[in-house]
Amino acid sequence: MKKSFRLSELDCAVCAAKMERVASKVDGVKNVSVNFLTRRLTVEADDCRFDDVMKEIERVCRKIEPDCRIVG
Repeated sequence: MKKSFRLSELDCAVCAAKMERVASKVDGVKNVSVNFLTRRLTVEADDCRFDDVMKEIERVCRKIEPDCRIVG
């Protein structure tokens, strides 16, 4: 499954790159990209685990950018 999400309160291009790097290491992620200019997160992950994968991505990304929210 591949889905795209809006990122609110993403203020830093370096943070976006860090978020992409840590999200790519989450178990179950096949592909991920964070685009700072469009404020979009695109995730491709296993269908059966997608919700759990997204919860973990949100958790690790908040460590980098605490104010950023993933909006579905």
